[in-house]
Amino acid sequence: MVAPPDNDVLWARALHVNHNGSPALSGVSLGVRDGEILAVGGPRGSGKTTLLQCLSGQLLPQQGEVWFNSVPVHTMGALARERLRRDRFGWIDPVPVLVPELNSWENAALPLMLRGTGRRAAKTAALEWLERLDIGDCARKRPHALLQAERQRVAIARALVPAPQVLFADEPTAPLHRADRAHVLRTLTTAARSHGITVVLATHDADTAALADRTITLLDGRRVNTVHLPPVTETEGRAACSLSV
Repeated sequence: MVAPPDNDVLWARALHVNHNGSPALSGVSLGVRDGEILAVGGPRGSGKTTLLQCLSGQLLPQQGEVWFNSVPVHTMGALARERLRRDRFGWIDPVPVLVPELNSWENAALPLMLRGTGRRAAKTAALEWLERLDIGDCARKRPHALLQAERQRVAIARALVPAPQVLFADEPTAPLHRADRAHVLRTLTTAARSHGITVVLATHDADTAALADRTITLLDGRRVNTVHLPPVTETEGRAACSLSV
């Protein structure tokens, strides 16, 4: 077992995961630098969510290694990985999962209160993020009274409130209309850069991936290199048309 490079906050080597006998990841390796925004691209079913689950300690690979700050996550017990996710990681699902009995600011403040932060300080931090995401007026509303896009913004605020070292975002703007996506993504990336948060972002949307520092692409559970073909010139286009006649 070889420790990862010092400048990689996350590092994975030769990850293999099978779901019900079908390969979800087949030998995926990568490194994520501290403070980097990394997009994991690829079509639906390519293994993006499985990769994020392995990197965040939610899922142990059948083979391979995952390291966080030079600590082997793949050898941790379940309780240690749970503490790691609570104290150092943030997670955004494609569909918001909120506690129905809590209002919006309480949902957003929940990670801080679970860490022992006082209610007043947790509320102040939560309200600040709700305002940044343009839903400050929803602070006292419960999830059932919110639109789907508003619930997702609350879930994003909840992930950002505790200032995690690494934020895992699995298609974070999927429930949002296109007009809302750009604003939310700008807020997310600006917050990450200003707070030094490393982001691993799973997306199949090219516009979303363009906001990242770097993109890797998965296809059928493997890393692939995207090939950019040169543009076809007018002369080449006429030649191709005449050949097809």
